Amino acid sequence: MTDTQATQTAEIPPPAPASGREPLLKVTGLTRHFPIKGGLLRRQTGAVRAVDGIDFTVNAGETLGVVGESGCGKSTMGRLVTRLDEPTRGTIEFAGTDISHLGVGAMRPLRRDIQMIFQDPYSSLNPRHTVGTIVGAPFKLQGVEPEGGVRKAVQELLELCGLSPEHYNRYPHEFSGGQRQRIGIARALALKPKMIVADEPVSALDVSIQAQVVNLLDDLQQELGLTYLIIAHDLSVVRHVSDRVAVMYLGKIVEIADRDSLYRSPMHPYTNALMSAVPVPDPRRRQRAGRERILLKGDVPSPINPPSGCRFRTRCWKAQEVCATQEPALVALKTGHQVACHFPEGSEVAGAADKAGDKAS
Repeated sequence: MTDTQATQTAEIPPPAPASGREPLLKVTGLTRHFPIKGGLLRRQTGAVRAVDGIDFTVNAGETLGVVGESGCGKSTMGRLVTRLDEPTRGTIEFAGTDISHLGVGAMRPLRRDIQMIFQDPYSSLNPRHTVGTIVGAPFKLQGVEPEGGVRKAVQELLELCGLSPEHYNRYPHEFSGGQRQRIGIARALALKPKMIVADEPVSALDVSIQAQVVNLLDDLQQELGLTYLIIAHDLSVVRHVSDRVAVMYLGKIVEIADRDSLYRSPMHPYTNALMSAVPVPDPRRRQRAGRERILLKGDVPSPINPPSGCRFRTRCWKAQEVCATQEPALVALKTGHQVACHFPEGSEVAGAADKAGDKAS
């Protein structure tokens, strides 16, 4: 059964970068294990496998959305990519430079090109500093003197992000959540970066404000030519802003595809379950879509001791013996669509595997 699958998937080459785009970020085998220590001697007794060997690329000018349940390793991956955390293993190449284990001094000039927008706009801004000091901090830290002075540059950034230049001397507590997130976006844009990693940029905001911030990010990308890596758990937000989408489960990427292909015909059972949970207000529209709600059984396994083979098998309705013994590789089953599953949906591989499973039974 697995020989048949390997033969069919080996014939399909990995997806090439989108036309006219070059990989700006390339991640290979990225791993982050947090050690667990115990006893009098504080020896390591285990590890939390937050990110456990993932591969992906982000092409210049595109948006890659990353989705998954809480605790799947999305935010840890974002901190690794921006080198706010040190990877256990693997490589991170940004603009052709290996930044996996660069020190503070060597990373400093590269931080101009890769910035981060944090999830909580209430805790990511120093309440003791004015907006002018917060947004102008990158200029001071990098020793950059913008044309016309820092004040003028900060006021232009505020105006670009939908705020008034008069807000320069105000403090964070004087702003709403949406306005605070705009301040965080202005700070990230200060040094004209090539890429921005946004860690759930709208999850802490009211629904009425989320669309405004998402539209702002979209407009800024078109105006400034930015590249985004957007981490979110809201599938509707990811669908609105992303060119491609990666689905994570328990420290692994289980599926990567372009937005339309993933939402129209997801191949991994976990992605199918996520899509089925998206609420559709109109019952007639849901009936036409023909997608029934998939209720997953059991809880997410512990990242300290993940299941053998496929990590989703303990909750998967298609799991068979091979799923417990062999970990599925992330392979391209069709152009631009990669999936890590022994029995993917809607493919010839799935049909061949199902037939083989029927014969074995």
